[in-house]
Amino acid sequence: MGGGPVCGARCPANERGAERRWRCRSAAKMESVALVAPVTALEFAGDALLAGTGPEVVAFRLSGGGQAAAAAGRRSVLREASVQGLRAEPGPGGGAAVRVAAFGGRWLAVLAVRRGGSRLAACGGGAARELGTRVWEARWAAGGRLALALGGGTVALYEWRGGGRWLRRASCGGAGALRCAALAGRAWARLALAAGTAAGTVVVWRAAEAAAPRRRLRGHRGAVLALCYAAPQGLLASASEDRSVRLWAVGELGDGDGGCCLLVCYGHGARVAAVVLRGPRPVSAGEDGACLEWDGGGVRRARRGHRGALRALALRPAGGCLATGGDDGGVRLWRPRRAAPAAAAALGAPGRPRAAVLAGPRRVLALGEAGGLAAYEAAAGRWVPVLPPPAAGGARGALAAAPLPGGDEALCALAGGDGRLLLFALSRPGAAAGLRLFEGAVRGLGWAPRPGLPPTAAAALLVSGPDGEMLWLDVAHRPGQAPRAQLMGRYLLPLCKQRWHTCAAFLPQGGLLVCGDRRGSLLLFPCSSSPGWAAESAGGADGGTDPGGEDSGSGSEPSRLLCKGALPLETPLSVLFGLHGKTGVTSVTCHGDYIYSTGRDGCYRQLRLQGQQLEVLRKHRPCKGLQWIEELHFSPDGDLLVLGFHADNFVVWSSRTGENLHCVPCGGGHRSWSYCSSPSAEAFAFIKCGDVMLYHCEAEPREQQVLLASLHGREIACVRRLGAVEVPGHAALNIFVTGSEDTTACVLALSEGSRAAVPLARLSDHISSVRALALAGPAGPGDEGFGDEGLSALLFSAGGRAQIECYRLLCSRDPASESAVACQVIHVASHRLDEHWERKKNRHKLVKMDPETRYMSLSVVPGTSTEQLPMPWKFLAAACSDGSVRVFGLLEATQKLVLVAESFHHQRCVLKVEAFLHTRAGRERKHLLCSAATDGSVAFWDITGPIADAADALCRDEGEMQPLALGAPLLTVMAHSCGVNSLHVHETPEGQYLVASGSDDGSIHLCLLEVALGGGEAVAGTRLRVLERVARPCAHAAHVTGIRVLRPDLLLSASVDQRLTLWRRGPGGLDALSTTFFHVPDLAELDCWEVAEAGRELQYYCVLCGQGLEMLHGTAPPEPPPPEAHQ
Repeated sequence: MGGGPVCGARCPANERGAERRWRCRSAAKMESVALVAPVTALEFAGDALLAGTGPEVVAFRLSGGGQAAAAAGRRSVLREASVQGLRAEPGPGGGAAVRVAAFGGRWLAVLAVRRGGSRLAACGGGAARELGTRVWEARWAAGGRLALALGGGTVALYEWRGGGRWLRRASCGGAGALRCAALAGRAWARLALAAGTAAGTVVVWRAAEAAAPRRRLRGHRGAVLALCYAAPQGLLASASEDRSVRLWAVGELGDGDGGCCLLVCYGHGARVAAVVLRGPRPVSAGEDGACLEWDGGGVRRARRGHRGALRALALRPAGGCLATGGDDGGVRLWRPRRAAPAAAAALGAPGRPRAAVLAGPRRVLALGEAGGLAAYEAAAGRWVPVLPPPAAGGARGALAAAPLPGGDEALCALAGGDGRLLLFALSRPGAAAGLRLFEGAVRGLGWAPRPGLPPTAAAALLVSGPDGEMLWLDVAHRPGQAPRAQLMGRYLLPLCKQRWHTCAAFLPQGGLLVCGDRRGSLLLFPCSSSPGWAAESAGGADGGTDPGGEDSGSGSEPSRLLCKGALPLETPLSVLFGLHGKTGVTSVTCHGDYIYSTGRDGCYRQLRLQGQQLEVLRKHRPCKGLQWIEELHFSPDGDLLVLGFHADNFVVWSSRTGENLHCVPCGGGHRSWSYCSSPSAEAFAFIKCGDVMLYHCEAEPREQQVLLASLHGREIACVRRLGAVEVPGHAALNIFVTGSEDTTACVLALSEGSRAAVPLARLSDHISSVRALALAGPAGPGDEGFGDEGLSALLFSAGGRAQIECYRLLCSRDPASESAVACQVIHVASHRLDEHWERKKNRHKLVKMDPETRYMSLSVVPGTSTEQLPMPWKFLAAACSDGSVRVFGLLEATQKLVLVAESFHHQRCVLKVEAFLHTRAGRERKHLLCSAATDGSVAFWDITGPIADAADALCRDEGEMQPLALGAPLLTVMAHSCGVNSLHVHETPEGQYLVASGSDDGSIHLCLLEVALGGGEAVAGTRLRVLERVARPCAHAAHVTGIRVLRPDLLLSASVDQRLTLWRRGPGGLDALSTTFFHVPDLAELDCWEVAEAGRELQYYCVLCGQGLEMLHGTAPPEPPPPEAHQ
């Protein structure tokens, strides 16, 4: 009774089995619900921009001037091919719709783009047509037909309407393997083909005379990858994998015998994938992520911003807008600049300036070496003296200006080596208030905005003196009068060599002041604006003092020094010592509920206030090469602008577009400089070669606009689903975490409604590729977990250079944002094996670890935070390329990630690891681990003892311990003949375990295990018994890189052959129920989750990653009834 039916026997049982299998196949369905793929084609069609991403075409509605309004439509066009080209039908543009030909591989489809709404509709029967040979190029010919360049050098005229039929065909042989093509002419008699070959030659034919090529243009030293022909100028541009772009004078394509090379352009760092002609100038897009516009062989304009290689490029004739797309799945629109980029101009400052400060975008203050102050008015174009040099006393060396809103007025503070402070309004420098604050030199001077206080009422000034004393002064200004200063607080900075503040900010919560010092520390002080704590200075009450006189303000100096003693000297509530290294903190900014600090270490940090303590959430390194970050600006449109220095250039870097908005060669940030931004203009002043230089740029719309957000610049190596967030008025948003070869991990929201992905946060702490991810849910009662308002989980990411990072992710609904979801990332801990090695004792007696070790897979050990463990440690298993299986322990409260156990049993690269928990009623828990290696073996471990011993050692030694040995595995199964690329463990209702694995040879293996718990001796404590083994050789035509057991009778597998197969497990083995083609090449991983069952049908989703990301929805047949009792 246990065997299957006999083949060929005609009996009721056989008929019922066949009927049941047919019903199962018909009930098994899978469909794509969202796709993120590389952008491989772009085309402007009327008032819309079309982008080909995978088999889909996305339409963006454009308003006047080329500004993008929104993504207006998305339609799946081709079946099993990516869209490689889009060609809009030329015409006057007065019709209601524009027809567009979409082609890729052997497929061709025609769309209609409705004007105004940019809606996409299918033409010619609605379905894509398979033509039997590859389509390299398409062009609209006379009568609304299509001229096609096909594989093998064939030119054809195709009638796409109706059922589709060939009108004319001509084979142009003798060219070799084609890589690209360009067509010219509308009538068959004038139709000409230019084809780029793998040998680096451009071959030109006339379709009506296709016996032999008319021209051969030679010069490229690699395959020609793109061509563009401009008939009015008679120019042909070619792009090659030899990283060059060439411009040819060919006249009318297909006529004549020659062709002259006009330009050879080198400048790309990788292969050039696309080229267009803007008049006589070529514009190219390369795999180095750069879009270059050429002029005379040199680069006229470089456009950067994409995270990966560029694949598509389009030019809008009306307006001159460019569109770029690439491997990162992003689409960007580039508007032409109105004028050439501004350059810094020398202002001819009087004397030799030592400090320069901007008091607005059109006014520069320069402090001379002698102490005199002069102002440059950009409107007048001349310098005006403000203050003469002091007659006696210490030289003035510190200058700070705070522009007042509503006009050109500014409050200025001037201090020097004698401890004196001079306060004045720029419009009336003669009415100044002089104060003697310290006995020594003033070390730090700066203005800080006061939240909740009108800027016109008063401004806060912070002054640092000798011995680490910092004063807070409120400076009030009334027109026509001298400023009045009020001492509000005194603070003592921590003891260090460079003991003065560099920046400060008042927190919006009130009562707290955060400042950064020259030592790189971040400090939190209490502050109070209560009048009882304020001591008013007498200086300036009589209308001012003579700022240039010898005894300026000396008559009231004793009272000013005495009022300092009336206030207590406050010490810090919280100190983050040396947070930004020894080079100092450069700025502190409050935005939203968070605090941001920057430094000269090339990083900025995000912090929050917990009680009265500062807590670091994350460290960001915005872009490579930015060694010095000076300040952060949060723009009204949600962009984060990073101000800093890249080598000797001052740059303003946009986080949204990933490009430098401004780049000013200034010689570096060690010199005096100042930056000012306003809605009308931006200015940057600096001192160079003994003069003041001014860079001034009038405000204009951004050149770059992001139409489709970028995800990763290279292949996505791993993906995990965090959960779903319900937002009123939106479809359910699935939250995923992806890791990539571009060294970053990304938290993104994917919506079934829009079928698009929106990045929520990027994690850039890895120094090499991110190859593995693992999520851990709540540890126990009291932990933040999955709730109605959002999601919370621990994320582990690992990859190259033996590096593991751990984060706490908090996702909540945010209807006001573009994504409708907000994600907060808190960095918890990190671990690197090389750093662990350096802390080892007697390491000279051990074999040094390989610094190139990679983590191939991660798995969180479930069920470790119970009453059995004295501390809430979480444990993580890792598969390593050096042949080891390692177990780590994490204590989130102390931010410690420790290596606790390891084993080198496999002696070869371990590819996959999966941890699972075995529990039986009334019996103890067992933590089991499954690992798979490149030899096809799957090993099973009992790690209960090592985890318990590690927890005891960690509690005893306060989080430090030497790694324990995992011991020998309980069982080893040779499941495959080569490497195991996918692994999953599923518990059955009977308490048994199904272990599914997929291999490099395309095979699938299933193993049913039973766990037997014995009493007494430890050796016999846990036993594994194999109950059943099922193998399916050649289940796929390539590596099986994703596998999931959905139910004891259902298995889902995915392969590099781009096939997703649902299998039925039965007595006779595995039976394929359905196979679905997916559109993610080079599949790396698969993740699945189930939703509520409808009746007895199983509803599930899966997400696949590789060169893109795709989410599919599936329906599985109901579970078969249990076997009959007489069996």
